Amino acid sequence: SGINAEYGGAKLISLPECFNSPYGAQFFADYAEPIPDGPTTVFLKEQATKHGIYLIGGSHPERDGDKLYNTCVIFGPDGEAIAKHRKVHLADVNIPGGILLQESSALTPGDTFTIFNCGEFKIGVGVCYDIRFPEPAHLMKMRGADVLIYPGAFNMTTGPLYFDLLTRARATDNQAYCASVSPARDVDASYVAWGCTLVAGPSGIIMDQIGPDEGTVYTEFSMEELKVIRAGVPIWKQKRPDIYSVRETAKLTWNMPL
Repeated sequence: SGINAEYGGAKLISLPECFNSPYGAQFFADYAEPIPDGPTTVFLKEQATKHGIYLIGGSHPERDGDKLYNTCVIFGPDGEAIAKHRKVHLADVNIPGGILLQESSALTPGDTFTIFNCGEFKIGVGVCYDIRFPEPAHLMKMRGADVLIYPGAFNMTTGPLYFDLLTRARATDNQAYCASVSPARDVDASYVAWGCTLVAGPSGIIMDQIGPDEGTVYTEFSMEELKVIRAGVPIWKQKRPDIYSVRETAKLTWNMPL
């Protein structure tokens, strides 16, 4: 994560969730911006163009009329906006002795799934708590996703419980690369992020990881590895749609061009 990854030859870069603002329902309104004219979106566009990269803009609070969203904006190397992904699943969590979150007190959930082309790969995007739900990842894989990327600010309770597990699970379930991209851990913040970023390969093996301090993860995706893994364990040919299925509803849309 971080623009400086471009100097390592990266073609695709992801920033973490709420990369330009504090995380918390009490902060979203104060830091919310319109898209595409807000300063954060303009900055992301400039950086994608300057460095000639695909840029997944983590997420930042978006204001649209009287509604707030937790939104990820994605740009191509020409600076054109590819899509925006509004966090679909809001984290309303109450773990006794651990953490209390109530995102729905401030945010509106999105209803769009996002996939974009990046060279020979198709990239699926979710935000943080979206990774907790296997169905969207499954539908993105059915639409051709080779890589799943989730900017996510897990905390000191949910991080050690679920961060590695869910990243590896979504990779294994879908025989795809899966990356969870976290902000660094700031122990003085009102919300302390778990602060670890990792990438799991299509067999669920962790390929690269860092944390909890600031840093950059570099990972190379291989279409050949995907082919070998999927051919060796051909789960997509072995599913039983005659007795179960995961399906899209009429409300679901794909991508959100700006």
